[in-house]
Amino acid sequence: MTAFTPHIHSQLRENIEYGQAGGTSLRLDARVPDGTGPYPAALIVHGGAWVAGDRRTSVLPLFQPLSDARIATFSISYRLAGPGPEGFKMSKDVAQILTLGTAIDDVRRAVAFVKSHAAEYRVDPDRVALIGESAGAQLASMAALRPGTQGAVRGVVAFYGPSDLVKFVQTSVWIPENIRRSLKGSAMEKLLFAGLRDLSPVTWANQGAPPFLLIHGTADTLVPFDQSQELCSKLRDAGVRCDLYAVKGGNHGLRRWESVGLTDYKDQMVAWLRQTLPVR
Repeated sequence: MTAFTPHIHSQLRENIEYGQAGGTSLRLDARVPDGTGPYPAALIVHGGAWVAGDRRTSVLPLFQPLSDARIATFSISYRLAGPGPEGFKMSKDVAQILTLGTAIDDVRRAVAFVKSHAAEYRVDPDRVALIGESAGAQLASMAALRPGTQGAVRGVVAFYGPSDLVKFVQTSVWIPENIRRSLKGSAMEKLLFAGLRDLSPVTWANQGAPPFLLIHGTADTLVPFDQSQELCSKLRDAGVRCDLYAVKGGNHGLRRWESVGLTDYKDQMVAWLRQTLPVR
């Protein structure tokens, strides 16, 4: 007699707590394909300049192509740097940039959670990738380059991420020139730059790193295209596979690309993930 195996439908499970840190409940949404699996998994880290963003709307264009490719996704929230009582004033809040390590820890914690609950979500703990966009790309890259316990991943897809934070702060349109002038040559500048180097993916490119796919718009005015070029160069110098896909004429943001029809990157992303996380 043939045993009957019930069909397992696809699932969307929202607001799953993957940990607690600093009094904050850390949450994720899981999208798992139908069937028994085990499936490759991608943890998605949203952007928002480290102070904003949303695990649903910010990365919405990624869900359907990954679902169609039968890759389980776990879109995470993490601790954000909060404004002071009068909002963000870069002159006093530059030091907040140095707290980004807490968000990197959250990403590491999410990777460990997914791996330890792999059977529950029908995923393969040995086929896990990180996907990040903008600030989330910096966090995902750092979590992959400096993984914690159970935190190693098989690949990283980083969308228009700031990879050299010292250069980024020195040149970014997000930071008023008068702030740069006020910091120049000061002890605060030295402290800040030392911390930023430690939080920069380019600092930690090493031969043990997983492969990277960097996707970046050539017309990005917020995070310049050369930020991805520099990281790719550092990774290749370390003997790590790095592929750089240029979105011709693309500015900053997945939803902005969506609105102007710059969506060819989706096929590139899926093909790269299928090669890096073979779908069985």
